[in-house]
Amino acid sequence: MLPESLHQGSARDRPAGSDSDYGFDRDFRERCLPLARFLFDSYWRVEADGTESIPARGAAILIGNHSGALPFDAVMLGYAVSMAAGSRVLRPLYHRFIEQHEKVSECLGKLGGVPASYAAADELLSRGELIAIFPEGVAGVAKGFEQRYRLRRFATSAARLSWKYKIPIVPFSVVGAEEIYPLLGCSRRLGAAVGAPHLPITPLFPLLGPLGMIPLPTKWTIRFGKRVYLYRESRFRSAPEPDFDAMAARLRKTVQLQVDRTRRARTSVFSR
Repeated sequence: MLPESLHQGSARDRPAGSDSDYGFDRDFRERCLPLARFLFDSYWRVEADGTESIPARGAAILIGNHSGALPFDAVMLGYAVSMAAGSRVLRPLYHRFIEQHEKVSECLGKLGGVPASYAAADELLSRGELIAIFPEGVAGVAKGFEQRYRLRRFATSAARLSWKYKIPIVPFSVVGAEEIYPLLGCSRRLGAAVGAPHLPITPLFPLLGPLGMIPLPTKWTIRFGKRVYLYRESRFRSAPEPDFDAMAARLRKTVQLQVDRTRRARTSVFSR
């Protein structure tokens, strides 16, 4: 799960893990690619459109809707980027509570994930990395089934970073992931027991235990929109002070339109 907002920090304060690139292990990632390829090509049959919007080099921020109760969307997003942009590795920023679970955070770090903080984002962007932020945060994966694909309020972190570094934002939408777990609700009590903000309640989980966490083989579409340059838009550039709330609202509207357009185009949850 990725952050609703980034923790405060500065590039002067080197974040923990930066010296070892936050645990990133390219060999481990390569060994995991066959599983990611199976999920992408065969299980969820992901279609990735608009990949030409992903920069081949240089710093940029990917932002989009968060869904699926568990962060499978980040994994499929990263695989789509690696297929479209050659050797580029997407660095998703994940929620800090995951650091409480050593094995999980270690695995995410090896795959390229980074604990969310402005200090970490500063470092990654200053060296030209490609990062992903899910501005809905935990609220994005806690939506009930009847609220699927209705985007929550976006945090301002992506807008602030784009403005600071004068780099593009690539909006993306994921359709299909909301249905892998028909979410009936969330339990904060169960979540607290394992150090998480909540645990999802689905028709099969926790009733069937770990078996209930097997996701449904829905059909996914990931659509990358045109690059957004907030710092070039006259309504923001001419303002006496940056209006990051307005920028975040503009990004949310863009992603919501992409989500709605993709949903209208599909004929079934399990097919195009």
